[in-house]
Amino acid sequence: MPSSNNMPGSQSRGRLRCGVVGVGRMGRHHARVYAEMPDVELVGVVDEDPERAESIAETRNCRAFTTESELLDAGVDAVSIAVPTTAHMKSASPFLDAGVACLIEKPLAPDTETAWALKESAERNGVCLMVGHIERFNPVVRAMERIRAEGHEMIPRFIEVHRVSPMTFRSVDVGVVMDMMIHDIDVVLNLMDGAEPVEIQASGVAVVTDHEDICNARLRFETDRGPCVANISASRLAFKTERLTRITGEDGYIKIDYAAKKGTVIRRTANEIQRQEVIELLRSGEDLSDLDWSELVNIEPLEIEDLDQLELEIGSFIRAVRTGCRPPIDAEAGFVNVRTAERIVEATKEFISSLEPFTTG
Repeated sequence: MPSSNNMPGSQSRGRLRCGVVGVGRMGRHHARVYAEMPDVELVGVVDEDPERAESIAETRNCRAFTTESELLDAGVDAVSIAVPTTAHMKSASPFLDAGVACLIEKPLAPDTETAWALKESAERNGVCLMVGHIERFNPVVRAMERIRAEGHEMIPRFIEVHRVSPMTFRSVDVGVVMDMMIHDIDVVLNLMDGAEPVEIQASGVAVVTDHEDICNARLRFETDRGPCVANISASRLAFKTERLTRITGEDGYIKIDYAAKKGTVIRRTANEIQRQEVIELLRSGEDLSDLDWSELVNIEPLEIEDLDQLELEIGSFIRAVRTGCRPPIDAEAGFVNVRTAERIVEATKEFISSLEPFTTG
C-alpha cells in the first residue's frame, strides 16, 4: 500500500456505494451492516447461487447479481469479498484493477504467492485493501489495546493460545491453520509489532479432511524488546468451543476469554519495597507458606465494551476508504499472516510425514 496517509481514490464526502461478493455465512452479515450504516448505500450483492443472492437482496433492499462484473458495472466505491479463500484472487482482482476498495475476509489468500499478488495489485492501483481479521475488533482485544495505550505496557515473554471448536464442515478447502489459527496468528504478530517468528515448530494430524484438523505451533520471536515464545493450539474436532489467550511478561499477566468476552489483568503492585523483601526472605530460606500471594499483585477485570465486532471492522474499513488512511489490517499485515500460517502448515506436513511407518525397502 502507498506509505502516504492520502491514498488515491479516497471518498471523503457523500454516500459510499458498497457491495458484497459472497453472501453465505459471513457475507450476509456484511450486507446487513452496510445496509444499516449511515451515508452508505448497499448497491448489490453477488453470489453464485441466484436464489441466495435474490433472498439477501430482497431483505436488504438492493440488487442481486451473479458475477463480479455485473456489480462493478452497477458502480461501487468499496466491496467486501466473502467468498471461499481459494476464490479471493478471482473475486477481488476485477475490483482492485478498477480502483475499488476491498475488504477481504480472512485469510487474505490460501498461499503466500497469491497473497503477494493481491498486495501488489492493491499497491499498483493505489487502492485500499483491508483484511477481515475480526478478532482485532473483539471487545477483549480492544480492552487490552486500550490498557497499552494508557501507558500500562507489558512486554510479552510467553503467549499461550487455545482455540478449539466442533467440526462444522465449513472451510474444509483449507486446514485448521488457515481456517481458525489464522485469527490468533494475526493477534500474536500484532503484539510483536508485525515481526515474523524467527523459528517455527509445529505438529498436527489430519483426521476428517485432507488437511490438518488439529495443530499445535511454537513460534519464537526476537524483537528489539527481547525474545518471546508463542504456543498456539487449534482444533476443529473438539466437542466444545474454547478461545483463550494468556500473555505473560515480567510486569504482568493478561488472560483473555474471547467466547465469554471477559478478561483479567494481573500486575505487580507499586509496593516494590514489599516485593523485594519477599525476594530476600525466599533467598534466606524463610517459610512464606502463610503469605497471601494476591496481596503482592493487582488483579482487575478488563473493562469490556459491548459492541458488534463486524460493525467495528467495517466501520474501520469505511473510514480508511473515506480518509485515505492506512486500514488497521492492511495488505502487508494480511500477507505476513499468510506467510506465517504457510510456514506453520509446512512444519505440520513435515511432522505428519514423519509419522509414516518406516520401511527398509
